[in-house]
Amino acid sequence: MNAAKRHEIFSRFAAANPHPTTELEYSTPFELLVAVVLSAQSTDKGVNLATRKLFPVANTPEAIYALGEAGLADFIKTVGLYKSKARHLIAACRMLIELDGSQVPAERAALEALPGVGRKTANVILNTAFGQPTMAVDTHIFRVANRTGLAPGKTVLEVEKKLLKTIPPEFLVDAHHWLILHGRYVCQARKPKCGECIIADLCEYKDKLV
Repeated sequence: MNAAKRHEIFSRFAAANPHPTTELEYSTPFELLVAVVLSAQSTDKGVNLATRKLFPVANTPEAIYALGEAGLADFIKTVGLYKSKARHLIAACRMLIELDGSQVPAERAALEALPGVGRKTANVILNTAFGQPTMAVDTHIFRVANRTGLAPGKTVLEVEKKLLKTIPPEFLVDAHHWLILHGRYVCQARKPKCGECIIADLCEYKDKLV
């Protein structure tokens, strides 16, 4: 895909949705960290249902750590893999309290040192909480990047690096959200809604459903 096409794709995304953001509900970087850890193999809607009960009771590292694993698990048991997520979050809260003054760090290495936080989670936090031009490649972004021809790659890391290299700089901070939303609601896995797609004429997918 050439640079002019890429620029037009993101120009259209920007025109249609000038201020995209995550569908996870949060009000602080720490709440976002908790929500993103919970969102692994779970839907944003399911996570929001759990955090609407949790955050009014505990929304700081100290408060969640005070709940303990069992107490936290009670709040998040509707979320997949909740026991391991509770264990990771309690350990992460302890690290934040002891090492970071209870503040979520704005550096990748420090984030990835936290239990339950991998590269994708760190990228989401750096981008969404701190406005850094990162690209968290989830299943939606991986599919859209490959299907459209925007940034074909066999691995998540390959797609991430290609997107960071080829997306026009002025669109980079918001690109992660545009691509996720496009994959979630339009360029869906089983049956993409090509007839509703605002970039269908630019997309290089061979089997378009138009």
